[in-house]
Amino acid sequence: MPTAQPTKRDQIVDELRRMILTGALSRGEKLPQDDLARRFNASITPVREAMRLLEAEGLLVAEPHRGVRVAGVDLERVKGSYVVRRLAESYAMKRAVDRMSPRDIAAAEDLIVRMRDRAVHSDPVSVRELNRQFHFYFYERCGLPALCDEIAAMWRSFPWDLMLSTKARREESQREHQAIVDAVRAGDHEQAAALTEAHIRNGYLAIADHIAGESATDPFDLHVD
Repeated sequence: MPTAQPTKRDQIVDELRRMILTGALSRGEKLPQDDLARRFNASITPVREAMRLLEAEGLLVAEPHRGVRVAGVDLERVKGSYVVRRLAESYAMKRAVDRMSPRDIAAAEDLIVRMRDRAVHSDPVSVRELNRQFHFYFYERCGLPALCDEIAAMWRSFPWDLMLSTKARREESQREHQAIVDAVRAGDHEQAAALTEAHIRNGYLAIADHIAGESATDPFDLHVD
């Protein structure tokens, strides 16, 4: 049975989501419907439908008499996503270890090299996209496609545009990626999962610090609200 082609609405949703989560569209930026219709060579109807879907995801905000803009970041929502991501992604990584061939591992390592290159050339949009490819290179091999789909759904609303906002965090993230690959190459399930958890934790804390303007606590800790 042939795969259904994405509708114009779906194409607009995917591209706007990508632009927001890579930082190509800034938080708070206004999105006039007429401008979007021209950008996507579409009528107003699929643009409106796409914007409603992204509003339901929390990525857009519609305000009476002020139009639609890219939403700010709700730290409480980010906290919840972070906790679930940390549980699901570390488990997916643990499952992926035995399902990665030497060629797969080499390909994942190549993504790290490409990320470093794009970082040197000050291309944060490409770095964030390559970061996604790196993680899903493992998750897609975890043996549970439905789990990978659930992780992808959480990634669609996580504020990736605020990730890797400093040179120090970018460099730290690259070291963490390499350590994860090394653990997978060694066949160490527990270490690969633990390093994935630490990587997600450090990324969350960087985002939370950015949003709050001060050092954040880790809500994964049972004693932190």
